[in-house]
Amino acid sequence: MKIAFLINNAYGIGGTIRATVNLSRALADRHDVEVVSVHQVSDKPELAFDERVALTALIDMRTDSPTYEGDHPLTTEPCTMFPDTGAAANSTRLLYSALQDERIGAWLRETDAEVVIATRPDLNGYLARDGQNRYLRIGQEHLSLDAHNPTLRAHQNRAIAQLDAFITVSGADAAQYRRALPEVPTHILCIPNSVPQPAVEPSDLRSNVIVAAGRLIAVKRYDRLIDAFAKAAVNHPTWSLRLYGRGPERPKLRQRIDELGLYERVLLMGPVSPIETEWAKGAIAAVSSDMESFGMTIVEAMHCGVPVISTDCPHGPAEIIDGTNGVLVPLDTGVDGYAAALDRLMADVFLRERLGAAARSRAQTYAPSALALRYEALFQELATARRKSPPKTSTRTSTKTSAKTARRGTWWSRLRSAPPTAPDTHEEPQRAPASTPTSTSTSTSTSASTSVLDPQADPQPTPHPVAFARVADDRSITIRLDAASLPPGPLDFLARLRRDPKGRHIRVPIPPATSPSITLDPAEHELPEGRWDCYVTAHGASGASGTAGASGTAVKKTRLVCALAERARSVGSAPALVDGNVTAALPYTTADGFLALRTWQRPAHAEVTSITIGDTHATVTARLFAPGLSRPLDDASVIAVSRQGDTYDFTVEPSVSEEPSSFSFTLPYSRALARRNSPHDVWDLRLYVGHASPPVTIGRIGGDIVDRKKTDVVPAVHLSHGTRGETRAKPFFTVTNDLALSLRDHVATPQ
Repeated sequence: MKIAFLINNAYGIGGTIRATVNLSRALADRHDVEVVSVHQVSDKPELAFDERVALTALIDMRTDSPTYEGDHPLTTEPCTMFPDTGAAANSTRLLYSALQDERIGAWLRETDAEVVIATRPDLNGYLARDGQNRYLRIGQEHLSLDAHNPTLRAHQNRAIAQLDAFITVSGADAAQYRRALPEVPTHILCIPNSVPQPAVEPSDLRSNVIVAAGRLIAVKRYDRLIDAFAKAAVNHPTWSLRLYGRGPERPKLRQRIDELGLYERVLLMGPVSPIETEWAKGAIAAVSSDMESFGMTIVEAMHCGVPVISTDCPHGPAEIIDGTNGVLVPLDTGVDGYAAALDRLMADVFLRERLGAAARSRAQTYAPSALALRYEALFQELATARRKSPPKTSTRTSTKTSAKTARRGTWWSRLRSAPPTAPDTHEEPQRAPASTPTSTSTSTSTSASTSVLDPQADPQPTPHPVAFARVADDRSITIRLDAASLPPGPLDFLARLRRDPKGRHIRVPIPPATSPSITLDPAEHELPEGRWDCYVTAHGASGASGTAGASGTAVKKTRLVCALAERARSVGSAPALVDGNVTAALPYTTADGFLALRTWQRPAHAEVTSITIGDTHATVTARLFAPGLSRPLDDASVIAVSRQGDTYDFTVEPSVSEEPSSFSFTLPYSRALARRNSPHDVWDLRLYVGHASPPVTIGRIGGDIVDRKKTDVVPAVHLSHGTRGETRAKPFFTVTNDLALSLRDHVATPQ
């Protein structure tokens, strides 16, 4: 049968989108599946839809697209679906208008789907009003009854009565809806979200990192988590907290982190996809919400063997966590209760291991294949009920419906005759990012993601080979290749240093195997500092062009799509010493979905271990890695090197620590303030060990984070300058992860 999902925006990374990706993939094993996104906001979705799932869009919201419709005349007319409290009233980014009325209504009247599943209150309203009796109309609730304000709740409750089924993601919420709507004949039930088992290596639970992920919105109560961590962290000075996601609460969270002086221990990591690689870096997963309809992040963390501490909030967490596989914290215990739970798990690795093992077992019950069977059973039950009684009448049922129903009225018999499938308990491979055309299962298939907005688009773009990269304990990087996605013939792995005038590259033969892999060992493969793009090419092709191999087979040099870049074993690691150089190397996914390597290679380096911000200065502590330097640190100096010229440089003297190779220095902002020369003055910090030795970079190249500039953020201090006025001063990490000092004109934000 054909099953269609109607979703607001399939191009983000939210929980509803992830749930739709997972369920549509599982249903595609036996059905024709389409995902219809009301809006298209980018060229490619951030999450990978299965190549068998057709992705279409109704309204082009890409501002740089020739078919952009954000200024369509109908956008100036009001939306008629829940206009007082739905997406038309509450969405600032994708505001609903009469254009949505037209496009959604037309699609619902014209679709040839046999089941339509809507995924949010407004879309449930459209499905109830404009949906047709020739197909099953199923609404989903990805939040909960209590999550909606009374007006929106009343709107959706009226719409539910016109649907064949209404599905919540927690049993408690389904029961609450049934109590609220006792006279409604609609089948209201719970089917939880599905969460596939990822291909990542499970956490070893010894990283001393707490991970939380989700939208940075008020109901998630990350402020509670930060305050609880502040209390527990006093007893655990080596632990840190990472918050992944984007959202309107970010400025408030940033302010709270700075107020508590936790800017070196609580990191706002931004959105990351796939998130499983980040769960695997954690020793504890944290959920601090006032309300969770299901708790997809809980199951994601459990799959990675990470024990979850969650508030015992309505409704989802208590249906997943039972005390043997995680920790529930009563909401009424507040910050203190959550801090006590954190302290307990931070102190006991054996407890974390016991809970983590049980968590992995519990997560298996949410396999997409098993939950897809529950949806199929629902379809069959609804189809049987339709044969016994007349279907509900839509308020806008077309006169053509009866004829179409007659022609298609036996679709449920096809479902009933289809052979049942058993739940799949095996590990499901992680799909590659949907930002590139790829498949991890077949060599000839390409992404089925298309748009009705661009009929000229190539329906079958050239597939890219898929890679899974992982850092090992010895700092080597293993790159496993999906054999089914590789071109035929003998092949080489090729890595090229980006923007390198010398054209340096590395070529490694790819062994013929069912799951071929190659290993880049820093002791064997020299990786000069920079960013490396990764390809497959014909074996033995001349130079790095990769146009023809020794076998005579023409193979175009093709970039590798990155399905996973696992860096969990690099968490907390120091730079390595290899052949007289200080080195580090990390695999990562580029913005457009490809595999790349970030490498550092230096004769000496000072690794920053902490930064403390005062009212008038910053104090930096670092550790020197210098295999080629023999002079002691007591002969060293730190020079702030101005990008305006050496006239504006200044020098500070470091203090040598009792720990070997460790030192600290204080940067008085007054020294830089006196040398201001432009709207934005920057000084790069360098360590000099004797006048004859070359300068040593000071920065952070150890650990697992590729771009410190985005995550390692310290608070700014506002100072007064005689001619330039108010000045914003702060240390920061550059694009090369080196430490610098910034003084810039402060521009007040309009109130």
